[in-house]
Amino acid sequence: YTAKGDYDRAIQDFDQSIKLNPTYAKPFNNRGVAYLRKGEYDLAIKALDEAIKLNPNYGGAFANRAGIYLKKNEYDRAARDYDEAIRLEPNLEAVWNGRCWTRAILGALQAALEDCNKALQLGPNDAATYDSRGLIYLKMGQFDAAIDDYNSALRFEPKLPSALYGRGLARL
Repeated sequence: YTAKGDYDRAIQDFDQSIKLNPTYAKPFNNRGVAYLRKGEYDLAIKALDEAIKLNPNYGGAFANRAGIYLKKNEYDRAARDYDEAIRLEPNLEAVWNGRCWTRAILGALQAALEDCNKALQLGPNDAATYDSRGLIYLKMGQFDAAIDDYNSALRFEPKLPSALYGRGLARL
């Protein structure tokens, strides 16, 4: 149901799974993701908090909660959750890009650049990571490098609004 975008039915199934086994963290995580996709961030965080409480080594739950904190502009909290997700599951490409973006927003540009480079080592065809690294180069005043990364992002996602905007700024 989640894959089909029927989040309410997915949540009903996750609720039923939780009733059957209230100590299993995965349905709490998945319910959190469904709430995230519905835009119900506080309910999503509550579900992910429970998943993490049940399994403090669940890197994916930390990564999902970090993504919600990003959406809520709570960057310090997102950074802490990305740190924990990376500690627990360092081979998840998305957590490196998530922390890269978060650090870029917070102004930790060199650390953000290192995270983006690690993400690109794990997944070299990710438009979002090139877009994130383009932002870093833009903030560093390295406009040619920013344009190159935005071009790379646009090769994979030709209509990515943030890459088009960033490339335009870099060209200016």
